[in-house]
Amino acid sequence: MKTLTTNNNQNGFSVRKLLFTAFWISVLILGLGSCTEKIDIELDDSYTRLVVEGSVTTDAIQQTVKLSLSTDYYYPEAPPAVENAEVFVFDGTDSTRLWELWPGTYKTEKPFAGVPGKTYNLYIKLNEAVGGFSEYTASSFLNPVGELDSVNLDFHPEWGQGGIWEVKCYVQEPPRKDWYRFMIYKNNKLFTDKIENWFVIDDKFFNGSYASGATVSYLRQNNPYEKLNVGDTITVEVDNISQEFLTYITQVQAEIQGNNPMFGGPPANAKGNVSNGAIGFFAAYSTTRKSTVTPPF
Repeated sequence: MKTLTTNNNQNGFSVRKLLFTAFWISVLILGLGSCTEKIDIELDDSYTRLVVEGSVTTDAIQQTVKLSLSTDYYYPEAPPAVENAEVFVFDGTDSTRLWELWPGTYKTEKPFAGVPGKTYNLYIKLNEAVGGFSEYTASSFLNPVGELDSVNLDFHPEWGQGGIWEVKCYVQEPPRKDWYRFMIYKNNKLFTDKIENWFVIDDKFFNGSYASGATVSYLRQNNPYEKLNVGDTITVEVDNISQEFLTYITQVQAEIQGNNPMFGGPPANAKGNVSNGAIGFFAAYSTTRKSTVTPPF
């Protein structure tokens, strides 16, 4: 009888333990189901800041600087333009004024080409202060770039649905530390027109060597925007940018892509090179381009 009583106690304990476990599993399942409830997150407003987007390149063009204001996350319209500002670029010898051609967009009166080896300084004086400041500055050194020899297209029908075009370039890379941005044009229209599509890289793995068929882009035939037809002209632009500009681009791209895992830390504004807390970047860079025509495939 003693043995039978002991077994009954053990069996009772096991049943209670099983029921207890089942109860908490049910609670957990219900709790997970409740995670689908909509949650409204209040985003705090930040003080308004000046946003600067400008450059000086070796292209003989009207160099451009755009000025706008930062906005709230849910702002439904284009950022407000900053008008009636005085904008100058100084190269250590000459000062050139940029005139407002339309709201917030300032251009040099005449085309001019940046000169490699010079440092270009941007000076902005606002008609009304933004973020407590009315004057802003930035500077950028213009590095030379090795001229592209040629570009080529290789079609890979077995890659993905419809195949993929591989865009390659051929160039002698100089024996110094450099940072590059690659831009792609299709029939003279900029294909990589958004910063998230820019391809940037340093020369760590090919410094001083000849880049024979370095891949700079992939174009998917099943994507109507990327699809190539026989006779289409593809142009590769290589810009020798500064390390600071490359870092800025990668930071912006990381913000656009978002954090992974989803509960990562909050994003921070990409670090630009404009003074007094402004957002954005003023860049100086050299440019080289080569084109090729899409062959039959």
